[in-house]
Amino acid sequence: MVSSERIMSHQAVQLRIEKCRQLLENCTLHDREWGCQQLNKVNLELPAHQVGNFISRIESRLEQSADGVAQRRQLQAIITYPEDLPVSQKKQDIQQLISQHQVVIVCGETGSGKTTQLPKMCLELGRGLRGLIGHTQPRRLAASSVAHRIAEELKVQVGSQVGYKMRFADTLGPQTQIKLMTDGILLAEIHHDPLLLYYDTLIIDEAHERSLNIDFLLGYLRQLLPRRPDLKIIITSATIDPKSFSRHFHDAPVIEVSGRGFPVETYYQPLHGDNDEDQLLDLQQGVATAVQELLQMDDGDVLVFLSGERDIRDCADTLQKLKLPNTE
Repeated sequence: MVSSERIMSHQAVQLRIEKCRQLLENCTLHDREWGCQQLNKVNLELPAHQVGNFISRIESRLEQSADGVAQRRQLQAIITYPEDLPVSQKKQDIQQLISQHQVVIVCGETGSGKTTQLPKMCLELGRGLRGLIGHTQPRRLAASSVAHRIAEELKVQVGSQVGYKMRFADTLGPQTQIKLMTDGILLAEIHHDPLLLYYDTLIIDEAHERSLNIDFLLGYLRQLLPRRPDLKIIITSATIDPKSFSRHFHDAPVIEVSGRGFPVETYYQPLHGDNDEDQLLDLQQGVATAVQELLQMDDGDVLVFLSGERDIRDCADTLQKLKLPNTE
């Protein structure tokens, strides 16, 4: 015969379990999954005090998680969009597509503003509350510089609503909603978070570079979509065959953003002199000569495109040895 005390204890346990299930809807996506798994492990056949202690641990974590979500919901970031950026003119169209589709391809030239403005558009849509807005960059320097730029535009400190994570550096905090990282970091996280439940939005930036990391991520995310219907994915690409990304994600919509136009003058610096019999300059000498001539013509910046890391380092060493005036 079951004692009245045992019945009462079971009723109390059921009430606490019901409270935990209500908390699940207000905590982070990752903690919701964890909480569901833990609640399924509750064994009512164990002594009441053991069951109570087990539920207390679940309840404590879920309450802490729900409080964190509530605090992030109360944050009032000042979201503005620079009018001179082409992507700002397409803000409503982009946000509408993000709201209506699980995957969106944003195609735009360098300088259109997609890297810095897309995370802010997601934040304005209410993303980043129960999961992070993850934003990948191919290089570490880009991840940190973009994080600082977005934080500056939102008028917050890096480490609050905006942070970055890379090898040997982690500025994330409990209030972080936008997380910049290298694509390698996101790949590494798949090992312990295969459903990527720490994120409610992922922006895969510079996808046209088609590195091994990016290709693997795109393949993994495609098969993850049916298991994470709440996850939003935004792929950004330069104007290099964006339709291939669309086809990969089952004909996801593509929105094109034009780049900013600047007047361009073209000058040619041959690697040999006016006489074809002159000695042929090597790459570094040619670049150094071109930079010196440009500096004599006008003030401004010089961007040198090279084919690999070795050429970049050799060219940088050559330019440093010249000790050019007003030049870093």
